[in-house]
Amino acid sequence: MRKLFFLFVALLFLVDKLSAQKPTSSLFPDGTPMGNWFTTVKKVSLGQLGKAYRITDFGVKQDSNLVQTEAIQKVIDSAAAQGGGVVVIPQGTFLSGALFFKPKTHLHVVEGGTLKGSDNIADYPKLPSRMEGQSLDYFTALVNAYQVDGFTISGKGTIDGNGLRYWEAFWQRRKENPNCTNLEVSRPRLVFVWKSNNVQVQDVRLHNAGFWTSHYYQCQNVKVIDAHIYSPYKPVKAPSTDAIDIDACTNVHIKGCYMSVNDDAIALKGGKGPWADRVPNNGPNKNILIEDCEFGFCHSALTCGSEAIHNRNVVMRNCHVSEADRVLWLKMRPDTPQLYEFIRVENIKGQSNSFLYVKPWTQFFDLQGRKDVPLSYSNNVTIKNIDLTCSIFYNVAISQYDKLSNFSFENINVQSKNPAFDQTVIKGIRMKNVQLNGQKIE
Repeated sequence: MRKLFFLFVALLFLVDKLSAQKPTSSLFPDGTPMGNWFTTVKKVSLGQLGKAYRITDFGVKQDSNLVQTEAIQKVIDSAAAQGGGVVVIPQGTFLSGALFFKPKTHLHVVEGGTLKGSDNIADYPKLPSRMEGQSLDYFTALVNAYQVDGFTISGKGTIDGNGLRYWEAFWQRRKENPNCTNLEVSRPRLVFVWKSNNVQVQDVRLHNAGFWTSHYYQCQNVKVIDAHIYSPYKPVKAPSTDAIDIDACTNVHIKGCYMSVNDDAIALKGGKGPWADRVPNNGPNKNILIEDCEFGFCHSALTCGSEAIHNRNVVMRNCHVSEADRVLWLKMRPDTPQLYEFIRVENIKGQSNSFLYVKPWTQFFDLQGRKDVPLSYSNNVTIKNIDLTCSIFYNVAISQYDKLSNFSFENINVQSKNPAFDQTVIKGIRMKNVQLNGQKIE
């Protein structure tokens, strides 16, 4: 009887625990199924990536002061010439400028190994590229993959941008000219992947980027799993070091990552300017799933914009926020036609300055001669199951050119220094079980 009693208690505990878990939908906000690609996470083993090309077996020296770009590139080229394989960075520190991966090649950084970027911009040639919603010639990244389907970055080692010199140059330029743009100071990104499908980045540490940390442009089926992405905000702020920039991509799954950077953690981009929706190189982001992530210091955990024209079916769920200035930031850029739709943020815990932040983004505003101001829309946004401490939960102040509609707030439990909640700025707002500082909001 005693055993049966304890078994009964254990079953009750299990049932209670399971009932307390919030169910996770397998549908995108517009009702379309996520599909097996999103619900199945499989890490790639080193053995699955083909023949291993350990760089020290090909004359690359373990020397943290010697830039060995050419020698490492030869290893990549050799792997490509022999049908593909994985370039392995072993234990130790290896300094390099821009590297270009070829079809059927991959990168693996072993635990204790570091691929470190040169802090001399001359080691990053200018090539046709994509930055801040524009197609232009720009400095290459440390790791570049263009039209490399199946490209994988793996291993528990570190890709280090060695960004201090770039950060200091940026802040010196800002001191000289407070209105300088981000592109005025020459800085390389850490990882840039362009027109590549079925990409997977797993386990690796992406640290100290000179500019954006990882940038995916015109890609389909991108997974970022258990990555540790970090650039400091003190003692020297690492400017514009976005953790993950998604730019005109379809099907992106970000899972189990830690992100702490001195800018946005995840930013959805796609183009900017008064006619951005007509530019062929621009495009929408569709089907984005972010889950089980931890957000340290960042300007925002999830940002739509400012260089974005259309984001659809975006889900962020089951995440913890500890030092984010904002959780969801909708940058309504008044010189760009924008549509943010079918966004769901759910099961979020922690603390932030603001939770929802929606305001016009006027930095570098330029209508380029367009006579009218393009309208921007944000609709079908669901915010549910939120347990948060913040300064301002609802930080929304839009212009006449911003149209917000069909926002749903459900199961909100927030402690906020400023509980103001102006529902009049959103057309079609729905409230269910919303409590701010213990007071029910209807």
